[in-house]
Amino acid sequence: MTTVLLNLHNAGLFPLGSMILAMGIFYGGLAQVTAGIMEWKKGNTFGTTAFCSFGFFWLTLVALIVFPQMGWGNPPSSIGMAAYLIMWGIFTGVMFIGTLKVNRALQVVFGSLTLLFFLLAIADITGSATMKQIAGYEGIICGLSAIYAALAQVLNEIFNKTIAPLGPVSKPE
Repeated sequence: MTTVLLNLHNAGLFPLGSMILAMGIFYGGLAQVTAGIMEWKKGNTFGTTAFCSFGFFWLTLVALIVFPQMGWGNPPSSIGMAAYLIMWGIFTGVMFIGTLKVNRALQVVFGSLTLLFFLLAIADITGSATMKQIAGYEGIICGLSAIYAALAQVLNEIFNKTIAPLGPVSKPE
């Protein structure tokens, strides 16, 4: 949901405000770190790495926006922000490779998130409002795919059958 809301902003549909920042801190950030700890307790390295990393991504992103407004350093330059986004794109691309052993829904989430990071980096490097808007619409698709994947997993587990398909699951060799 946090990804959808931020990318509605990136698409130019409304300004960045406290609603997105609060979602970034509490739902995108703290809730995902908590989920990552829960995955660690289950022995799920992929889930731990994904949830903790992206939880802290959201916390750092909000800090990059809020800290300069509080007088705690300067905002990142366009090139600095692009470097931040490129690093997250590379990390997410490697995580995408891990999804090739999971299911199609997670492949769509991580594939579209990898693309989103690189589109946002290009928007920062070029200063192109059009590219940021394109990234915003792609990010809305990414966020909606993540909502679908999460809710499908919940519903399928609750009903103990496939209510919402996640796509083929690769079997370990």
